[in-house]
Amino acid sequence: MSNYIKHPLVKPDTIEQRLYQLDLAGKALSAPTLVVLPTGLGKTIVALLVIASRLEKTGGKALVLSPTKPLVEQHASFLKTALNIPEEEILTFTGAVSPEKRADLWEKGRIIISTPQVIENDILTKRISLEDVSHITFDEAHRAVGNYAYTYIAERYFQDAKDPHCLAITASPGSSDEKISEVCTNLFISSVAIKTESDSDVSPYIHKKEIEWKHVILPDEMKELKKLLDKVLDDRFKKLGELGYSLPYGKNSSKRDLLGLQKSLQGQLRGMADPAVFSALSILAEIMKVNHAVEIIETQGLESLSKYADRLENEAVSKSGSKAAKRLSEDLYMRQFYHRIKECDTEHPKLAVVRDIVSKELDGKPDSRVIIFTNYRDTSEMVTNTLSEIEGIRPVKFVGQSSKFRDKGLTQKQQVEIIEDFKAGKHNVLVATSVAEEGLDIPATDLVLFYEPVPSEIRSIQRKGRTGRKHEGRVVVLVTKGTRDEAYYWSCTHKERRMQSNMKQWQESMSSENSNEDIANEFGITQKQQTGLADFADVDNGITVVLDQREIRSTVARSLEKMGVNISVKTLEVGDYIVSDRTAIERKSAEDFVSSLLDRDLFRQISDLAGSYDKPILIIEGEGLFTSRMLNPNAIHGTIASLVLDFGVSVLYTRDPEDTASLISILAKREQIDEKREISVHGKKSSMLLSQQQEYVVSSISDIGPGAAKNLLAHFGNIENVMKADEDELTKVRNIGPKTAAKMREILTSEYKR
Repeated sequence: MSNYIKHPLVKPDTIEQRLYQLDLAGKALSAPTLVVLPTGLGKTIVALLVIASRLEKTGGKALVLSPTKPLVEQHASFLKTALNIPEEEILTFTGAVSPEKRADLWEKGRIIISTPQVIENDILTKRISLEDVSHITFDEAHRAVGNYAYTYIAERYFQDAKDPHCLAITASPGSSDEKISEVCTNLFISSVAIKTESDSDVSPYIHKKEIEWKHVILPDEMKELKKLLDKVLDDRFKKLGELGYSLPYGKNSSKRDLLGLQKSLQGQLRGMADPAVFSALSILAEIMKVNHAVEIIETQGLESLSKYADRLENEAVSKSGSKAAKRLSEDLYMRQFYHRIKECDTEHPKLAVVRDIVSKELDGKPDSRVIIFTNYRDTSEMVTNTLSEIEGIRPVKFVGQSSKFRDKGLTQKQQVEIIEDFKAGKHNVLVATSVAEEGLDIPATDLVLFYEPVPSEIRSIQRKGRTGRKHEGRVVVLVTKGTRDEAYYWSCTHKERRMQSNMKQWQESMSSENSNEDIANEFGITQKQQTGLADFADVDNGITVVLDQREIRSTVARSLEKMGVNISVKTLEVGDYIVSDRTAIERKSAEDFVSSLLDRDLFRQISDLAGSYDKPILIIEGEGLFTSRMLNPNAIHGTIASLVLDFGVSVLYTRDPEDTASLISILAKREQIDEKREISVHGKKSSMLLSQQQEYVVSSISDIGPGAAKNLLAHFGNIENVMKADEDELTKVRNIGPKTAAKMREILTSEYKR
C-alpha cells in the first residue's frame, strides 16, 4: 500500500498504514490491553502508534521494556528511525550503563528502552520515579508470571504514575486459562485484542508458510545404547517401588511426573523424616540423569550424547560431584553404556537430514537465510561443525550467556554482532538454542528447521515466526519415530489449538467498549479514564534496611520495598542486610548454605559477621537443605550447632523470599522503633593468609577440593610447581588419580577461546 501513517511524532513515509495495526492501537489506547499478534506482523509498530499518541496527548515519558539487551537495542534502533523525536531523547538502559548515569539520563529522556531488571533495580533504590511515565510497553508479555520483574514494575507503575497506561504485546500468551489470567492480572490488563492470520484485515499481509514434518528411524546401534539405559531405569524404578514410592507410568514417566514426586518427597523432609525418603530422593536423582541420557539418544546425536556422558563421568570423579553420578558410575550397565559410546560410530539420522535440507536450500537459493533450532548447546555445536564442512554453507552457533564445563556462552554484545552478520550475509545459517526464539528481527529467513519438536506452544509459535515475514517461508520439523519427539509434537499441537480457542474466549469476555471508528484520523482515539485498579497504600513506617548490592535483584528486596521499608543499597563487606548497629543478617538459600559448607566459605563469612556485630543472624531460606547435595543430615546439623554454640549466631528459617522479607522487616522494626537503635554499617572481610590464598588458587581448578589443594602444595612446594607438573608427577600426590590429573592438565594447557 502507498498510504503511510501521518502523525506529528511519526516521521513521514516510514510506517505503512495497515488497518489491523490501527485497530489494535485504537483498542490499546482505550484501556490497558494485551495485544496478541502473530510474529512478523508488526507488534512493535502497534506499540509505536500507542507511544506516539500517548506522548502527544498526555506528555511525560514512555518506557519500553524488553527481556534482553539484543531486543532492547533492536527496539531502540527502530524507534529512532521511525519517530520524529530527537535521538538524544530516545535512550537505552541496560546493566552496561552505570546506575549513576542512568539516574541522570532518566531526567533527560523522553523514551527509555530498557531491560526490566534494570528498571526494577532503579525503582527499588529510588534512582527513578515512574510518576511522569504516561505509557509502558511490556514486550514478550507472556513472561509476566511468577516473580519476573514485569510484575513488580507494573504494580509500582499503577501505584505511582499520575496517568498510567500500559500495552502488553506477545505472539503467544500460553495455552491455559490460568497462564493468560496471571499475565493479565500481573500487568493490570483490562482488555484483550487478538488478530490471527485468518482475519480478513490481516490475511493480505500473510506470506505462505509451508510446514513439513520429516520422520527418521533411530538406528539399531543407538537402540542398543538405549536398552542399556532402560535396564538401569528398570532397576531404579523397582527400587523406588520397594521403598513405597512408585509412578504410574514407570520408566515412561514424564519429566513433570518425576519433578512432582521429587517435590512431594522434599516436603516430607521436615521434622524426623523416614530414612526411606532420603533413599528415594537419591534414586530419583539417578533416574533423572539417566532419563536425560535417553532423551539425547532418541532426539539428538552421538556427539551430544558423548559430551553428556563425559560430563556424567567427570561429575562422578569430581570431589564436589553428586552422589547420584558416583553411584551411576559404579553400575554395570552404565559402565557398559560408557564403553559402547566410545565404540559407536553410527550417527543419528537427523544430522544427515539437516545436511541434505540445508544444502538443497542454499544450492537453489544462494542468498537464503536458514535458522536451525536445537534444544541443547551440544547439538548446536555438533550441527554447526558438520555444516561448516560443506562448501557454500557459512554456519554460526548462537547460544545464551551462561557457561559450563567445556562450553562457554556468548556475551550479549557477541549475540548482537552475530545477528547483524547473519542479516548481512556473512553467515547464512544460524544454529540457535532458545535464545533466538523471542523477538529478534530477522526478516529474510527462508527456512526454519526444528532439530526436534518442543512441547511448549509458546516456543513453537515463536520458532515458526522466524520465517514467512517478507516472503514465503518454510518450516521443517524433524521427528524420530517411536520416541518422545512424537509425544512432544502431539503435546504442542494440542496446546496451540487450545491457546487459540482460549484467546478468542478471552477477547470476547474482555472486549473494549469503544467503537474505534476514527482511528485512522491520527488514530482518533479518545482517552478513557482507567478505573477499578487496585489501590496501593504508600506506607512509610520509618524503617530502613541496608542491603548489599548483590541482594538488589532478589525478591526479598522487592518485598521489603512493598512493605514500606526504606531500602539503602551499599557494597557490604560483611553481611547481606543490616538492620541496626548491632544486628546484621547473612541470607542463604538452602542450596547456597550447603554449597558454602562444601567449599569451606561459610565459616569465614560467619566468623566475619560474628566478629563485627553483637547480634549476628543467619537466615536459611527455602526447601532442599537436606536434599540439594544429599549430604549426611548429621553433617548439616553439626554445622548449625557449631554456628550457634561456637559463633553465637542465631539461625532462623524461612519458607521463601517473601517470608524472609517479612522477618527482616520485623527485626528492623524491633531494633529501630522499639529499641531506638541506629543503623551502623561496619566490619571488614577478613583477609586470607598467604597459605589460604595459595590453597584457594589451586582449589579453583575443577575437581580439586580444599584437601587435594593442600596435598598438591605440600608435595610440590608452591603454585608454580603445581601448574608445571605433568600427569605422572600429579598422580604421585595423595588422592590425585589419573582422571583428575588428566583433567588438570587439560585445563592448564588448553588454548583459551572466548
